[in-house]
Amino acid sequence: MTDKFQNSINNLVEEFNFKGEKRFKLIVLFGLLGDFDSFEYAINLKNFINNQQVKNLDIFAIAIGNINGKRKFCKFTGFREENLIVVSDNHIHNNLKIPRGLDIGLGGWINMLLMLSGINSFKTIKEVLRGYTGDRKAKQIYSEFDKIDVLKFLNFSGDSFRKVFGDGYLRPFELATFRLNNMNEIIKNWGDYILNEKYLPQRGASFLLNDKNQVIYKFFSSDVLGYSSNMRDPLGFLSDLIKD
Repeated sequence: MTDKFQNSINNLVEEFNFKGEKRFKLIVLFGLLGDFDSFEYAINLKNFINNQQVKNLDIFAIAIGNINGKRKFCKFTGFREENLIVVSDNHIHNNLKIPRGLDIGLGGWINMLLMLSGINSFKTIKEVLRGYTGDRKAKQIYSEFDKIDVLKFLNFSGDSFRKVFGDGYLRPFELATFRLNNMNEIIKNWGDYILNEKYLPQRGASFLLNDKNQVIYKFFSSDVLGYSSNMRDPLGFLSDLIKD
């Protein structure tokens, strides 16, 4: 870890008052609020905190967006508003050398579509396919009691996955359904979630700090749907490092 990078993180903590009171501090840099990764990561973080009853971790996040988008984002994902800062551009991302994604000069939409097709985002296709085929080595998303409402006309319960595919693992179409639900929310509120389309390709990063604000883990995303080094267990790095 270079002194220059550590100093940049220290400055970030000071600038946004990411003090925290707990032993560890996770700082997440989302891209746009309306990025697929932002939604999925935020929901996973909320569920991790609720399910694991983590007591020694503070979580803070920065995203490109506005106040209206922040309110809707937090209401939908369950991420705490007080722990999310919205900024108007990717200046902070650039300072920390977070990948900006593909840029062929034809605008954010074209760049994002190309990345979704796997160009300059090599793991994306594999991750999209995993959403449809399922994954025996990943955890299921929905319990049998969950009510799932996708696109208003598609309503069913999580028990449908159990009846068709069993349980105890990520079932076929389960992750794809989860992502479709997120995409529907983004499209419905596009103007609030997508502050500027040129930032659509901007990727994110995660930094785990100890009680001295020293970076003990970092990950820079370079792929769409690649906000973790292990998408089968995206928050596994927290399970491994955060111990009471």
